Amino acid sequence: MLIKHEFEVHASAKYLFDLTQDYTLRAAWDTLTSEAYLINATQAAVGAQARGMGGNGLSMDIEYVSYKPSEVAAVKMISGPYIFDQFAGGWHFKALSDELTRVRFSYNITARPRWLSWILTPILCLKFKLETEKRIVALTAYAERQFVAVPVAVR
Repeated sequence: MLIKHEFEVHASAKYLFDLTQDYTLRAAWDTLTSEAYLINATQAAVGAQARGMGGNGLSMDIEYVSYKPSEVAAVKMISGPYIFDQFAGGWHFKALSDELTRVRFSYNITARPRWLSWILTPILCLKFKLETEKRIVALTAYAERQFVAVPVAVR
């Protein structure tokens, strides 16, 4: 089941992309993540793997399947909580100006066990949708607060 969120942030696409892919800063803004780090790489890129752990103690390992700086980062789950049969996500950044970006989060989720997926997937997606809305508010607030502090030459 596909979940999409689209929103605007008063920050540059480059700044937002870099912020969202910086695992040393992820826990500072990401309400879904208490800890995150790259597993097999020093920076995000196609093929890089990362682990994210939630405040609930569950963790998910993902692998980047697309990575285009300032524009798109897409991942797929390689291991995660039992309830997830499949998980994939993409974050798209479109610069509307030097200081305004349209961001689209898209997630494709299927629940397990497969024979109950027809009822569990919508429930899991609703929960993830609500958590993602909190994540968007937190990302927007953090990014806009930090972006104004970034020197113009660095933006």
